[in-house]
Amino acid sequence: MRVGILELLAESVSQTWGEHRYSLWYKKILASITPQAVAAWCRQLGHHVYYATYYGQRDPKSLLPDQLDMVFISTYTQASALAYALSKLYRREKTVTVIGGPHAKSFPVDCLRFFDFVVRDCDKTLLRDLFHGAFSRGTIITSGRLLDDLPSVEERLPEIRTATFTRGRPTMLSNVPLLSSVGCPYRCDFCIDWNNPYILLPPEHLANDLRYLSTHLPGMLVGFHDPNFGVKFDQVLEVMETIPEKARNPYAVSISLSIMRSQHRLQRLKNTHCVYVGPGVESWANYSHKAGVGAAVGRPKWERVVAHFAELSQYIPYVGANFVLGTDVDAGAEPFELTQAFMRRLPFVWPMVFIPIPYGGTPLYDSYRAEDRILKPMPFSFYYLPYLVVQLKHYSPLEYYEKMVDLYAVLTSTKMLVHRVWSTRQYRLKLFQAFRTVAMRTLLAKLRDIRDQLRGDRQLRAFHEGTVHTLPEYYRYLYTKQLGAYAELISETDMYPDLA
Repeated sequence: MRVGILELLAESVSQTWGEHRYSLWYKKILASITPQAVAAWCRQLGHHVYYATYYGQRDPKSLLPDQLDMVFISTYTQASALAYALSKLYRREKTVTVIGGPHAKSFPVDCLRFFDFVVRDCDKTLLRDLFHGAFSRGTIITSGRLLDDLPSVEERLPEIRTATFTRGRPTMLSNVPLLSSVGCPYRCDFCIDWNNPYILLPPEHLANDLRYLSTHLPGMLVGFHDPNFGVKFDQVLEVMETIPEKARNPYAVSISLSIMRSQHRLQRLKNTHCVYVGPGVESWANYSHKAGVGAAVGRPKWERVVAHFAELSQYIPYVGANFVLGTDVDAGAEPFELTQAFMRRLPFVWPMVFIPIPYGGTPLYDSYRAEDRILKPMPFSFYYLPYLVVQLKHYSPLEYYEKMVDLYAVLTSTKMLVHRVWSTRQYRLKLFQAFRTVAMRTLLAKLRDIRDQLRGDRQLRAFHEGTVHTLPEYYRYLYTKQLGAYAELISETDMYPDLA
């Protein structure tokens, strides 16, 4: 069979030079490991495979050849409208369409409106059964097995080159996605991995991949896509330490502060060439177990977290921090003030500040749904920053956006940029800090636009307050603009999500 695999990393074609550069430098490097694994498995099963990633560069359908027998589309929720439109085009051509990835896992029922098959958990055996006709069209399918094996880097090399190389050659930001584990031991209510048990993948597979990388792709960045890297810290680091020190590839991880609780562990990360860590602070009023600060909240948590991040910077060149502001534990000005104080104290730490998003299958979604606080007419393509798709417990919509605008104004200010570049040691990271700051000003502009619209549009405010249940014209316009030429494929009914 002729099989296409397309991963959507963007929801629309880049409109400006800044968006194009941001997509090329940042979105492109987010290519996931599972679509690459699907491509490798399909090739091993004897099919002709065509793989591509879409990061806003051009018409996504043109990235794959015509006359495919089956196409797999992997997408985040924010690009779901584009995925739906593409599926309609492929089905017109009699191509069987399959959707997987985070959106399919969170909202499988909605996906069934547009795709022949919805895959929640995938492995090679499931693909073999799918190709052999074991499932009826119009069904949600899952392997029902814990993922314990993936194609090696060598087996995925054609997809890695396609996803991350430019004109056939690696660039400064080219990277290889790897997994050392799946699942997570924590139970954060907003995370889609909250109920996935932590499993360490076979260490010998990781060792083989690291040896291959050190020989065939020396110096290329490795991006560990573990939901929480290093839970079994000693076992993972022992594998990484088997690679000779000078041959180790640089790597980046998402990891909890609680795991990096000792100087000995930080030194091991440094020695194995860890160049980026992205711990989740999440909230100043909750999730303190992940931060390794016990039951501390508010200012006491801030003081301990700031001290820990300052220590991290002595070992790791580039440090990020993740926040979710506006959950039910947040109230008043303090969460925003503490976050701004964090940014000013630690300008070299890149903060990512998110809006609460109710992804299906999470306790957060169940809570919002039970309390009827989800804005039901809001299309799934707005389920990401800067859009608010729920009614917050302690903030009016306008108040919340005013605080977010103030926060992002500090984050992207010229003064902060100067401090950020000055305090960053490596020249390449100075450039990346500068570029990322400029790119985030586009997000600030969107936040300001929503704030201004809320100030002047009573119907928009009423919609966000839950007293009007019709999608405002403001969002209809943005939805159509986002889809561009694909908008004509999505009907009025298609636009509204099925939250079942």
